[in-house]
Amino acid sequence: MEADNSKPKANGEDEPDVYPFPVPHDPKKGEARSPVAKESLFYNMNHKERGLAIIFNHEHFEIDNLKQRSGTNVDAINLQNSLERLGFKVTMYKDFKSQQVENVITEVSKEDHSEYDCLVVAVLSHGEHGIIYARDHAYKPDSLWTKFSADNCKTLAGKPKLFFIQACQGDKLDGGITLRTQTDSSSTYKIPVHADFLIAYSTIPGFYSWRNTARGSWFVQSLCSVLDEIGTDYDILTILTMVNQRVAFDFESYVPGDRKMHAQKQIPCITFMLTRLLKFDKKEIEPMT
Repeated sequence: MEADNSKPKANGEDEPDVYPFPVPHDPKKGEARSPVAKESLFYNMNHKERGLAIIFNHEHFEIDNLKQRSGTNVDAINLQNSLERLGFKVTMYKDFKSQQVENVITEVSKEDHSEYDCLVVAVLSHGEHGIIYARDHAYKPDSLWTKFSADNCKTLAGKPKLFFIQACQGDKLDGGITLRTQTDSSSTYKIPVHADFLIAYSTIPGFYSWRNTARGSWFVQSLCSVLDEIGTDYDILTILTMVNQRVAFDFESYVPGDRKMHAQKQIPCITFMLTRLLKFDKKEIEPMT
């Protein structure tokens, strides 16, 4: 007599809530070396190098109705300096077209990151909900990070990959509200291919992101100042919480000639799939021979 396999198992089975669904990657692509023990609380930040940091700085556009982004060069220089202080090897790209952006992302994803702790990609540009503008065309933000998933870039598998997006996500305004004070190398384990990402947007979906034409954007100003002050003392989520606090509390739009745009507020939006705490411990400098 054949066993009845139609009954649910005692412990149940896991099923997707959407079915059928496309297979996102080839499960036979092989394995990647884990840079840290499975049970480790912190990411391994003791590789030879901190890692690559890529900045796409967009000031001028070939698209109708997109104005010059005055102040973005201040952001770019400040961000470069802050990341270099943390030990990153920074490369900046100015006013690249969409195909050039894609080419850089592809090239970086194919590099050997074995000796690197992590990766940073930053984009300073105009945007709308679900898109970012390059010099000539818009593109979807996820095109920046899909090539760095664990199955596509194995030398970054298990390592943090950080993306900072300074761009509008819509045209809504936030008027605010007034508050009154009263490693074991022999063991193996699987990770999701989209684990270990962090995406920090300068504003929440649907809303404006503000930039001062002389001092740069509120988000990048705050990010750089917090990184410079406590970048090696706290984990990245604590750092970004402090960035959120500064953007939310210390800034208000100054557009006295336009009542609608004047005295508006902003709050960044952080999405993360990190699986450990990330702390930029100071790198030991090797003595010169």
